[in-house]
Amino acid sequence: MATKLTVLSNGSLRVDGNDFELVDAQGKPYGLGGRERISICRCGLSSNKPFCDGSHKGHFEHNAEAFDLPAPKPAAPVAPPTAPDAGAAPLA
Repeated sequence: MATKLTVLSNGSLRVDGNDFELVDAQGKPYGLGGRERISICRCGLSSNKPFCDGSHKGHFEHNAEAFDLPAPKPAAPVAPPTAPDAGAAPLA
């Protein structure tokens, strides 16, 4: 099963799959105990962050409806560095 993330209305982000890893800011993996479904808190109220513990109920409202993001803007071209002018007077 491919990994699927579902944004739940008034709730968490649900992650389903049998081949995913959740890591902290330093890259250390969370021990998921073989789970194939976890819920990630997005309200900030969970006492078990980053996992959802249901604390959002009655305190977090978001109607999850999919939409298309605009295409990313192309990166601005970077000018290559120029070589010093061989005929310029040396700096004193």
